[in-house]
Amino acid sequence: MKTRLQRLLPLAGAIALYGMILLLMATKVLPRSYQQMLPTICTYIIMAVSLNLVVGFLGDLSLGHAAFYAIGAYVGGMILRYVTAIPFGLRMIVAIVAAAVVAFGVGAAFLYLVRKLRGDYLAIVTLAFGEFVRSIVKIIPGTGGSAGLTDIPTIAAGSFPAKYIKAFSWSYLVMILCIFLIVNLIRSRHGRAVMAVRDNSIAAASVGINVSRCRIVTFAIAALFAGIAGVLYAANTAAVNPADFDYNVSIEVLVMVVLGGMGNIGGSIIATIILVALPKVLLDAAQYRLLIYAVALIAMMMLNANPRFVAFKGRVAKKLRAKFQSLRKGRA
Repeated sequence: MKTRLQRLLPLAGAIALYGMILLLMATKVLPRSYQQMLPTICTYIIMAVSLNLVVGFLGDLSLGHAAFYAIGAYVGGMILRYVTAIPFGLRMIVAIVAAAVVAFGVGAAFLYLVRKLRGDYLAIVTLAFGEFVRSIVKIIPGTGGSAGLTDIPTIAAGSFPAKYIKAFSWSYLVMILCIFLIVNLIRSRHGRAVMAVRDNSIAAASVGINVSRCRIVTFAIAALFAGIAGVLYAANTAAVNPADFDYNVSIEVLVMVVLGGMGNIGGSIIATIILVALPKVLLDAAQYRLLIYAVALIAMMMLNANPRFVAFKGRVAKKLRAKFQSLRKGRA
């Protein structure tokens, strides 16, 4: 019974958080600019958590995650724009499924071709692949070339705040589903195999784990979720451009993963919220905004690398868990 309650607790927390944010949006307590930012946060959380599969749990370094983000955005954007015979909600589902399948296939094929590369060599190849995808979408018919794909039907249709509530609801629902699937994947047999490969690939191979297949599948799954994030981006911005998916996006997502802690899903979520929201919070400090953002980022990274700070975070987390368990026992 306790195990079932523990599993339902994150879901209850997610529902409560959604209800609270929805109330703030509906009553217009949350400013328009922040309401507009919420779908972006959801999109980047999917990106960061999926990249954590490769960098944190598998132990490979990828600098081309934006490539699959672009694939998802273009596949989803083209379906939303050109397939007009079905209602928008169903079109969104079709776009998400199609983008996920294409991104998964491309991710699996790519890593199969470079499966012998590791470390810096894999990082450079993934970086080059990201630029390759940005170049190839310019010549595919129907993508709009260098000008990008425009006039994509958006989720955010209607008046304020209804349009932002709708955009946030779609993004939040997809984000929660992605996090749920990724967490369960990590706890599964495949997830344990992935972490065994990260810790010692030779030892993992000696007990029967197919290291190459494990890497390919994990990389492809991460690409799948990045493709889903791309659909949300296209459906929230109404236009996608090759310039939106340069290597800076991959590096930015990697910073979120490193800042939150590699192999830490909750840390990736918190780091993403901070890094996406911080520039908006500092918007009033016009000329000093980027300077403050850079200094804050450097300070957070230095703290995150400090053993004393890491130990302090561990003690705080342990105390919070103990307090929560005592409260739960008291209620029981």
